[in-house]
Amino acid sequence: MQAGDKAGLALFRDNMAYIGVQDGIVCLQRNLSLGAGWNTLSDGYEEASVTIPKATTPPGYYGGGSANQSVWFRLHADIAPASDLLGTFYYSFDGSDFTQLGTPYLMNTTYFFFIGNSTDTTATYTNPVLWEDLADLDVFRVNDTYYYSADSFAFSPGAPILKSYDLVNWEFIGHSIPFLNFSDPAAYSLEDGQQAYVRGVWASSMRYRPSNGRFYWIGCIDFNQSYVYSADDPTGEWTQTGQIATCYYDCGLLFDDDDTPYVAYGNTNISIATLNSDLTAQVTTTSIFNATFYIEGSRLYNINGTYYVLNTEPASREWTLKSSGGIFGPYEQQILADRPPSGTPGSGYPHQGGIVDTPAGDWYYMPFIDDYPGGRVPALTPIYFDSDGWPRLPSNDSIALPHPYPQTPVLLPTDTLYGLDNFMGPALGPQWEWNHNPNTSAYSFADNHGLILNTATVTSDLFRARNTLTHRILGPNSTIELDISNMQAGDKAGLALFRDNMAYIGVQDGIVCLQRNLSLGAGWNTLSDGYEETSVTIPKATTPPGYYGGGGANQSVWFRLHADIAPASDLLGTFYYSFDGSDFTQLGTPYLMNTTYFFFIGYRFGIFNFATEELGGSVTVNSFDMVAGMA
Repeated sequence: MQAGDKAGLALFRDNMAYIGVQDGIVCLQRNLSLGAGWNTLSDGYEEASVTIPKATTPPGYYGGGSANQSVWFRLHADIAPASDLLGTFYYSFDGSDFTQLGTPYLMNTTYFFFIGNSTDTTATYTNPVLWEDLADLDVFRVNDTYYYSADSFAFSPGAPILKSYDLVNWEFIGHSIPFLNFSDPAAYSLEDGQQAYVRGVWASSMRYRPSNGRFYWIGCIDFNQSYVYSADDPTGEWTQTGQIATCYYDCGLLFDDDDTPYVAYGNTNISIATLNSDLTAQVTTTSIFNATFYIEGSRLYNINGTYYVLNTEPASREWTLKSSGGIFGPYEQQILADRPPSGTPGSGYPHQGGIVDTPAGDWYYMPFIDDYPGGRVPALTPIYFDSDGWPRLPSNDSIALPHPYPQTPVLLPTDTLYGLDNFMGPALGPQWEWNHNPNTSAYSFADNHGLILNTATVTSDLFRARNTLTHRILGPNSTIELDISNMQAGDKAGLALFRDNMAYIGVQDGIVCLQRNLSLGAGWNTLSDGYEETSVTIPKATTPPGYYGGGGANQSVWFRLHADIAPASDLLGTFYYSFDGSDFTQLGTPYLMNTTYFFFIGYRFGIFNFATEELGGSVTVNSFDMVAGMA
């Protein structure tokens, strides 16, 4: 910036306010307005200001060092018509601790400017509503907030949680299972030569209990027993509060009107179990329906005294069981969705989901679509109840059609879905999951920013390397910057297109290589470590001093991966490297992703660092940047 320049963030309309920085001072300017002919009536006035500490100012016209040349602004705008209508501005000099500046700004509600501070209520959406692998979903509403729980298999933490205010725009907010403390701890932590691929968190259920204000998650693990976790705040700390010696396979949880907890579960023979009040034991279980074909994926509802169980006939149809005679039946069965088209070329049929109502009383069905190689992604369609009380689609192709938003759109922060992550700490964002449980002593956060990955395993097998950090693909572009100055001889770090058949780009002993055709076989054990297709030596100017020589001019290497996960695309993942973070060069030939469903989890971006000789080295992941869009 030059003297007199002003940059910032505005709550933009005909009457508005903004937070900005000018000449080393952060200020809040308010009451800017347009008048006759929509010409400027007032530039407003400065209500409050704060001087940027010298340590964070760039050198030059207003002094200060160059330790940090960034300033962060945040704006919270409550645009619900019946809310306080306030916009509140915040600033930060470290990107972590934000401080409110001035008093909140009252937005006007006149229509004359037509464009509002909120989004157009006539907006439409198309499916999938979120192109990320979030299968076996359970969706429900608490007041004006929708919550979404999904599977995660052996990735940790488990059972991701998302929230929305309009059923279309979602953000990650946490996990119900902070650590996979199940009955096979070595396997879930990649220890003692064991692994837990395609085990762990499958179709499970999450619900809110009005009587005590707590959230509950329940699910069967390893076809053996069911675990219960709960929390006062879904974004906060979850704890295990129950363990029941019954497998509630593909279960759906309901807190009934009298607060009794019930769980619908099973395949083909569907049962409902009554649990005790604190969800630590089963009281009774009753078979409620024995189908003549295979069904699973139960979701249980009480809607105005009529009980419903939704089930899927994988992977093509959704069925409804309905009882007007009480929770234990008798139940009848009718079709809800019969091989409905998804609208996504090359995909499977939408199926296995739940239903949810809006505050206005409108109902929606949210299934997932088999969209491999990316995984299983959520879709949304309105439904209605016919005169006999059966839920119906408006038409069997409704999932493939655009629809008006269920309610006024509310845009949420997108940083948990895509964009730049500088790993500011003190914890990873809720969008991240490790491959199996991590060694928590083998990663930390750098003082300024960056994720330090110490080697946690001595192996040549990426499938068995602990502390591989994964991110669902929305991209399809991803770039990471690795500081490789603390690597030891034999250490290998890089960026993987992670699944049961995969490839990666990595750096080892001063050489960038492309490893391809790694694969899992019987029992999900490693079938092949793959082979090195091609490599390039890092120029000496960019290598850290030490075991393979070179100066310290630049100790970073950048990797980029473009993964086209649209089912009807070329299905290719293409790897690139850079020694300056600007000019990227393709390495080797693109990798063809598989579209089989057997591994269930779709391809992910995976960041790894493992030792092949001895522990002790580390890399710092300075940044991860994922660009949105299905290019």
